[in-house]
Amino acid sequence: MSTHYMIGGDGRQYGPVSVEQVRQWVAEGRATSQTLLRVEGGEWKPLATFPEFVGVAASPPPVMTGAIHPAYAQCKSKIAAGVLGIFLGGLGVHRFYLGYVAIGVVQILVTFLTCGLGQIWGFIEGICILAGAAITTDAEGRPLRD
Repeated sequence: MSTHYMIGGDGRQYGPVSVEQVRQWVAEGRATSQTLLRVEGGEWKPLATFPEFVGVAASPPPVMTGAIHPAYAQCKSKIAAGVLGIFLGGLGVHRFYLGYVAIGVVQILVTFLTCGLGQIWGFIEGICILAGAAITTDAEGRPLRD
């Protein structure tokens, strides 16, 4: 049985939850066809795109009004994280921005203990973030937005 993770209306991630639990949340109005959902290790997609939920959440797609989905609004910027990594990576600023506090502290210590050579670590991570090759989610598992 697959486990799912869901981004609630409050922008927080919930899970792992079973298919039955997600169906119950739909019945209670806590989830709709546009609620972001992912399976273990997968990408975030609207609930209605999963075969196991076809017909469960029959609400029509939202009318695009220029408003940003609350869950998407809380996602951190990939560009900001990459630029912070390139310019301030030795201080772990990009890691703090994404919520990875422990690794940020480690990067500060490495930079200090190597007399500045540890900055290369943050610089490379910044480039990888911008290229989409590393750190694609924040510390809470939300995908980075472009």
